[in-house]
Amino acid sequence: MIHSIKHSSATLPPSDLIRQRSVITQNPRFLSLPSLSKSVITAKKPLCISSIQRLGFSELSKPRKPIIQCKAAESDEPNSSAIDDQQTKSVAAQKMKISIYFATWWALNVVFNIYNKKVLNAFPFPWLTSTLSLAAGSAIMLISWVFRIAEAPQTDLEFWKTLFPVALAHTIGHVAATVSMSKVAVSFTHIIKSAEPAFSVLVSRFLLGETFPMPVYLSLVPIIGGCGLAALTELNFNMIGFMGAMISNLAFVFRNIFSKRGMKGKSVSGMNYYACLSILSLVILTPFAIAVEGPQMWSIGWENAIAQIGPNFVWWVAAQSVFYHLYNQVSYMSLDEISPLTFSIGNTMKRISVIVSSIIIFRTPVQPVNALGAAIAILGTFLYSQAKQ
Repeated sequence: MIHSIKHSSATLPPSDLIRQRSVITQNPRFLSLPSLSKSVITAKKPLCISSIQRLGFSELSKPRKPIIQCKAAESDEPNSSAIDDQQTKSVAAQKMKISIYFATWWALNVVFNIYNKKVLNAFPFPWLTSTLSLAAGSAIMLISWVFRIAEAPQTDLEFWKTLFPVALAHTIGHVAATVSMSKVAVSFTHIIKSAEPAFSVLVSRFLLGETFPMPVYLSLVPIIGGCGLAALTELNFNMIGFMGAMISNLAFVFRNIFSKRGMKGKSVSGMNYYACLSILSLVILTPFAIAVEGPQMWSIGWENAIAQIGPNFVWWVAAQSVFYHLYNQVSYMSLDEISPLTFSIGNTMKRISVIVSSIIIFRTPVQPVNALGAAIAILGTFLYSQAKQ
């Protein structure tokens, strides 16, 4: 530590200071401080040298090239353009993923409805057909969990208690829709099922006390009007088929309500949630299916179907059972990736694909007024999904 030098009373005369500077200038390698014989060293303040020239080091004060050069290191963070590129790629990948989900969902649903109608035409036992659909899905998921193809969910007794009303409503809605399709055309069933938003608003308003904006209520007008027009002009109208579709709408509304209330805070993925729902629905449905139809009627009907269709009938039953589980599983998986608005729009487009494809494949006769009613109902469903947000 260099300390400040405090002279007592006298300083060097100017002549001595000039001679000392000349010596330093001639031989700058040998430096000496002024004599301290007449000085007193104190440690009151540290010495701060602001300029070397004040001490007479004129040669040493010349700027020199620094030995160590300090440069700013380049930042490891990506620049803004790289971040924008990554975000663009991420958004594009997400859109592609959602598109794949929707395409798979619609394709599986169309295939299920086709095979389901073929089975019901040859084997008019909707309770057993519904049971086989749930049994196939339950078996697929149990095998996936046992062989660790999919991670098994962590559930407890409380989980199954909250799931029970959801499964009960799902069972009623599934059986009612199957009964409807066994009596009427697939297109007519899905036209009536497009009125599900109207049931949702009415149940929420009068049973739960919820209120909605005026655009939501106005969107119900084309839904109800379109479904009514399609029903009145349906060539193959059947009251059991019509009521089955209506009961299915009401049951699925309660399923959604129970699902929202009971599954809050549960960390079960969409795929495993639907798997648990299928297993519990199968347990609920099996005794009722046996009581309503029974093994004796199933045996007679199965023999008649085999005699009429041949071995292909077995593949039809397997296809409708497997594809029912797959399309529902994909729809629940898509809920983990998209918003409810996007899901409702996708569900609306799904119904359009099912109605059009079933009319083409089964050559269902459709009157222009009937087609207009279906279009109005589908448009109302789309407007409802927009107004609900």
